[in-house]
Amino acid sequence: MTTKSWIAFAVICFGLIGGLVYLSQRDKTDVSTIDATTVQTASAQNGNIADHTYGNMNSKVILIEYGDFQCPGCRSAYPNVKLVKEKYKDKMGFVFRNYPLTTIHPNALAASAAAESAGLQGKYWEMHDKLYENQSSWEKLTGQARTDYFTSLASSLGIDTTKWLAELDKESVAKKIDFDQALGQKAGVSGTPSFFVGDKNVGDKYYVGDKLVATKTDEAQVVWSNATAFENLVIKPLLKENGIAVD
Repeated sequence: MTTKSWIAFAVICFGLIGGLVYLSQRDKTDVSTIDATTVQTASAQNGNIADHTYGNMNSKVILIEYGDFQCPGCRSAYPNVKLVKEKYKDKMGFVFRNYPLTTIHPNALAASAAAESAGLQGKYWEMHDKLYENQSSWEKLTGQARTDYFTSLASSLGIDTTKWLAELDKESVAKKIDFDQALGQKAGVSGTPSFFVGDKNVGDKYYVGDKLVATKTDEAQVVWSNATAFENLVIKPLLKENGIAVD
């Protein structure tokens, strides 16, 4: 993809204009005493739904993604992130947090709720993957058609759809999504996808070939857009910096 294409792509997917970043109209979640860099356990603030984690959560390297299920950029990053988290699951941990940009992605909030409701039946990651892999099939749906499509995904995963539908509107699900967004705002998320390790933003880098470069460099692309670049220029260096051996 050309530099101009990536710039246009970034404007749409990152939502860098502050007014485009979705802020909940419900009572704002107070996370002033919460450390956004740490893995969150279940609490009243997040609807008793803990962070969704994958891999070695005892590792010094915990990659946290703030994502929007309807964002094309997040969909592009998804297979690359999945490859990395699978390959290094014994060496690092991974957390996914909701950050739906509803002003530009009207189905993002419903998709987050669909994933969280699936998580209440132990199927969070399965629904997470289905939503990204089938994004083009549901991104333009509305109303009952959208609900029917998400229900079909849930059914394909062996989820009790009666319970799943009832849980979609649970206060706990809404609290979890609000909590994730509040953590993202505290961390300094300006759009999606955003990736952090500790308080370090590791997803705002660009590369050409096998090197990280300045954003405005000709032909530069965001590092998460390529699995090899993300692995070699972000993940491996982070592991090595923390004394974790890599091949």
